[in-house]
Amino acid sequence: MSPLPSLSATPRIAFLASSITVAQQALEQMRLRYGHHSPQDADVICPLGGDGFMLQTLHRYGMLGKPVFGMKLGTVGFLMNQYREDDLPQRLALAEPAHLRPLEMLALTESGTTTGSLAYNEVSLLRQTRQAAHIRIDLNGQTRVDELMCDGVLVSTPAGSTAYNYSAYGPILPLGSHVLALTPIAPYRPRRWRGAIVKAETEFRMQVLDPYKRPVSVTADSHETRDVIEVTIRESRDRQVTLLFDPEHNLEERIISEQFTV
Repeated sequence: MSPLPSLSATPRIAFLASSITVAQQALEQMRLRYGHHSPQDADVICPLGGDGFMLQTLHRYGMLGKPVFGMKLGTVGFLMNQYREDDLPQRLALAEPAHLRPLEMLALTESGTTTGSLAYNEVSLLRQTRQAAHIRIDLNGQTRVDELMCDGVLVSTPAGSTAYNYSAYGPILPLGSHVLALTPIAPYRPRRWRGAIVKAETEFRMQVLDPYKRPVSVTADSHETRDVIEVTIRESRDRQVTLLFDPEHNLEERIISEQFTV
């Protein structure tokens, strides 16, 4: 069932588009056909572009609590629906919701500053130089990995588990599973450790063991902080976004299908 407040009349739609030409052309056509409202005044937000632009939209307008129906006009569109100009109000009326909670990241840098950010896909720690990173991993205050020598390590949400996490040989997580994936990136020691699946309530604390010789950056979706010495990650308790999908291509089915792709 769609969360739109009233579907008897044409919903108020806020159209947004990435900077690529085809998306800007579609933006003009959709606004001419269906009108345009600001995100603050709209019933639903409709970004036109790829997954990167969808994440930008969620970061910018997620706090409004408006459902988001994206349409693919970019390179990657796992979080998007097929672009069609016709019958948008009917598609919105039939759309199925997927409720996502972002990760909250808090990073402490060598200079003593702290940086916070949200991540709807993943938070990843990555080495900044040719030398491997050395990272200690605590879960809920208990050390689980004394020293991980690696290119990096990431924490992924179910919605993001088919992205960078999957490329790093991490598990695909079903929506609604209430778990997160902890996945090492090119681990050297311990050589046999391949990560873990943990409860969504888990708090992660990553400590960089040799930050001056082996500097590490952290990226929450596309927001990067360099020269970190400690990073805390947990699922947000008070932030949630709702994505809308055509019933024949809902997000849960896409995640299941990814596990059977050869």
